[in-house]
Amino acid sequence: MIQKILIANRGEIALRIVRACRELGIKSLAVYSEADVQSLHVQLADEAICIGGPKSADSYLRADRIIAAAEIADVDAIHPGFGFLSENAEFAEQCESCNIKFIGPPAAAIRNMGDKAVAKETVKKAGVPVVPGSDGTVSNEEDAVKIAREIGYPVIIKAVAGGGGRGMRVAHNDISFAKEMRVASNEAEKAFGNGEVYIEKFVENPRHIEFQVLADSHGNVVHLGERDCSIQRRHQKLIEEAPSPFLIANPGLRKAMGDAAINATKAADYENAGTVEFLVDAKGDFYFIEMNTRIQVEHPVTEEVTGIDLIKQQILIANGEKLAFRQEDITFERHAIECRINAEDPARNFTPSPGTIGLYYSPGGHGVRVDSHAYSGYQIPPYYDSMIGKLICYGKTREIAVQRTYRALSEYLIRGIKTTIPLHKAIMQDPVFKEGKATTAYMEDFLNRTPNDMFD
Repeated sequence: MIQKILIANRGEIALRIVRACRELGIKSLAVYSEADVQSLHVQLADEAICIGGPKSADSYLRADRIIAAAEIADVDAIHPGFGFLSENAEFAEQCESCNIKFIGPPAAAIRNMGDKAVAKETVKKAGVPVVPGSDGTVSNEEDAVKIAREIGYPVIIKAVAGGGGRGMRVAHNDISFAKEMRVASNEAEKAFGNGEVYIEKFVENPRHIEFQVLADSHGNVVHLGERDCSIQRRHQKLIEEAPSPFLIANPGLRKAMGDAAINATKAADYENAGTVEFLVDAKGDFYFIEMNTRIQVEHPVTEEVTGIDLIKQQILIANGEKLAFRQEDITFERHAIECRINAEDPARNFTPSPGTIGLYYSPGGHGVRVDSHAYSGYQIPPYYDSMIGKLICYGKTREIAVQRTYRALSEYLIRGIKTTIPLHKAIMQDPVFKEGKATTAYMEDFLNRTPNDMFD
């Protein structure tokens, strides 16, 4: 039985895990960098240990220091959250070798699904539709151009070990292909230490729709419906919602995609929480693109439409328990929208805005949830991701959820730094968004037709 969990992360997700532990009667250990000594997760956890300097490379990415902290504090399990070491198969193996439960999938599943070429081949064998592309990685530019011609331009060049939009480039012809391939490979080498790339057909203006899955160690697998993550800037998600406006009118497509997500999960010999991601074109054809082997930033919208606490489910599965529900038990009775609140200035090309928060007031009321580690006087360090919180609003219908989100954003006050709150307010009033017609091309179009002064 898990008695104490080390949280190998920071910010709002670390705080989220602390709260889940407390509700389950499990002790929590926060690890933190020197820059995060004032963070709420450090203050609210049962115990806390500093593991290094401000930079991630000196703290949150130091597996040796995290394992040492776990052994000193005698913990039973480690929850990696998202980012940092959450999809690091070697870290998962280190945990297991030290008799510490890694709250996530087996190392083999992380490794196989983290390699996008292997993941694609794995789910393809299970009958899951995939985007047409190369059979594995490509290295020779001459051969790669031939493959791109066979697939048909435009194509997208992707890093095998990629994530977060890095190591991804679109080529529209032979002339641009070689250049973009080199750029993608170099970017991937710097970001992930692996410059290998593969090629896929570039699906123009699709919707990005992902399915949340849960799998226990007893062979039970369910999906908890979809999230629409189409509103992105440079492949970074800004707004997510559940259910997808596109699938509300296409229940048959939802069923087919849900079945495909479960088949992909089973094919990967998966355990714990994960996300199967698809691109959906205007005709309703869908294609597997990747599986995220961790909890997602946007998991709260799924929680609010299903009533299922995903962090608790992760812990219970890691504890060897069976899922307490079947697929037919899961219902979707609400609509939920999540806005990522980032310390960035959207009026100035989303320049990061670290600094000290003066006034901080978070919204509330019926159907409003705020997941954040920010507070008045909190100093946002410049070393990490710019997200300082998530606003999640829900209601019986999408229209209510949109109206409630705009109301809550209007109440959200953060002074002393710039944030993306004005951007989200403008989107909530935009006719294309309100009609549920946003695709992955939405943000570029929206920013081109919206004056910058709307974001001040």
